[in-house]
Amino acid sequence: MRSDLRRTKSIEQSIADTDEPGSRLRKELTAWDLIVFGVAVVVGAGIFTLAARTAGNIAGPSVSLSFVLAAATCGLAALCYAEFASTLPVAGSAYTFSYATFGEFLAWIIGWDLILEFALAAAVVSKGWSDYLREIFTLVGLDVPTQISLGGLQFDWGAVLLVVVLITLLVLGTKLSSRVSQVITAIKVAVVLLVIVVGFAYVRAENYTPFIPPAAGSAEGGGSGLDQSLLSLFFGMETSTYGVFGLLAGASIVFFAFIGFDVVATTAEETRNPQRDVPRGILGSLAIVTVLYVLVALVLTGMQPYTELATPPGGDDATLATAFAANGVDWAAAVISVGALAGLTTVVMVMMIGQVRVLFAMSRDGLVPKSLSPTGTRGTPVRATLLVGGVVAVIAGFFPAGALEEMVNVGTLFAFILVSAGVIVLRKTRPDIKRGFRAPLVPLVPILAILACIWLMLNLTALTWVRFMIWMGLGVLVYFAYGRSHSVLGIRERERERAAGPEGLGGGVDK
Repeated sequence: MRSDLRRTKSIEQSIADTDEPGSRLRKELTAWDLIVFGVAVVVGAGIFTLAARTAGNIAGPSVSLSFVLAAATCGLAALCYAEFASTLPVAGSAYTFSYATFGEFLAWIIGWDLILEFALAAAVVSKGWSDYLREIFTLVGLDVPTQISLGGLQFDWGAVLLVVVLITLLVLGTKLSSRVSQVITAIKVAVVLLVIVVGFAYVRAENYTPFIPPAAGSAEGGGSGLDQSLLSLFFGMETSTYGVFGLLAGASIVFFAFIGFDVVATTAEETRNPQRDVPRGILGSLAIVTVLYVLVALVLTGMQPYTELATPPGGDDATLATAFAANGVDWAAAVISVGALAGLTTVVMVMMIGQVRVLFAMSRDGLVPKSLSPTGTRGTPVRATLLVGGVVAVIAGFFPAGALEEMVNVGTLFAFILVSAGVIVLRKTRPDIKRGFRAPLVPLVPILAILACIWLMLNLTALTWVRFMIWMGLGVLVYFAYGRSHSVLGIRERERERAAGPEGLGGGVDK
C-alpha cells in the first residue's frame, strides 16, 4: 500500500499521454496569450476591493508593503513553476508536477487543493461581478436586483449568467477565450492606470502617518482568538490588527490578489512553444500586476486615512471607489465599476480554465472518472468544462459568498510549497532532462520560496487552518474510496505484474 501511495508518473509517460487519441488538447497559445491570461486572472478583486478592505481593517498604509511581501513570495514560487512547466508541459500544473516527483497520493492532495482554489474562487468572484452589475444598473437609473427570492432561497441570476456565458466561450475554444480576454483585460488595465494617474492628484502625505499603525487591542475589534493569525496566537498577542503582525497578516490576505498566476502553468499543454513561452507568461504577468497593485495601494492609502477605510459594524466593506467618493471624484465610481465588471469577468473565466485543466489531467490519470477526459472537435475537454461550469453556477447562484479568501490562500500556499520542493527533488533524480527554463540558485531559491510560503501560512487565522484540515480530510477519503483503485498508473502496474508472473511482484513503479 505504501508503494501505491508513492508511485510516480514519469515525465516521459506524462508527455506521451498528451497524444492519446480523443483526449488531445490543441496547441495554439503564444507567450502573449499566456501573459494576457495571467494579467486577466490576477487583476481583479485584489485591486478593486481587497486593497481597501485590508488597509482599513488589518494593515493600514503599510498594505503596500503587504503587497510587496506577497509578490516576493509569488516571485520565488513563480521561478519554480516556470522551471517545472518548461520541463513538463502538461495540463494540470502543480498536480502534474507533484505526480512526477512526490507520487500519486500527494498529487491527489494537490489536485484536491486546486479544486478549492479555482472552482470556489470562481464562484465567489462571480458573485462580486453580480454586485457590480447591480451598481451599474443603478448608475444608469435602473433598479434591477441581481438576486431574486425562489421560495426560501436567494438566487443570484447575475452570477449564473456570467458563468453560463463564459462556459460557452470555453467550450468553443481556448484561443477564442484568449481573444475575448485580451479585449476585456485591455479595458480593465486602462481603468486601473486612469485611477492611478487621477488618484495621485489627491494624495496627502499625512495620510501615510503612521505608516505601520500601532497594534489595536482586542477590545478595539479585529482578529482575536481563533480569528487572529496563527503566528500572533502562538506568540501570545491579543490581536493581529495593525502593527507588525497586522502588516504580516495583511500580506497573507492580499496574497489572494495574486492567486491565479499559476493558471498559466495549467495551459502549458496548449502552448505552441511551452519551453520558451510558459516561463515568459508566468514571470511577465506577475511583474506587471505587482507594479499595478503597489501603485494602487499607495494611491488608495494616500487619498484617505486608513481609519476611514475600516469596515464599520454592520456596514459595507470599503472599495477603491470609496476613496474617490470621499474626495468628491464621483465620476470615478462609474469608471471603477465598469473596470471592476471587466476585471472580474476575466478572473472568473481564467479560474475556470485552470479548474477544467486540472480536472482534465486528473481524469486522464483515472483519479476522477475517465469520462471527463475526452476532448471535442475544437480540442477542448467539453465534459469537464460543462461539469465545472455547472458546479460553479450552483455555488454562485444559491450559496452566499463568505470570507473565503483565507481558505483559498492556505491551499494555494501549500501547493506552492510542494512545487518548490519538487524542483529540488527533480534536479537530483532527473538531472538529464532538458529544461527550457532553469530557476536560478537552486536549491536556495526553492528553499526561500518554501520558507516564505510557510511564513504566510502561519499568518492566516487559526480557524482557517481548522477548515483547511477538514477539507483535506475529505479529500483523503475520496482518494481511498475511488482514486486509488481507478488510477491508470496503478492499473498499468497491476497488468505488468500479472504479465511478469510471480517474479514481477513488488516492482513496477513508473520512473
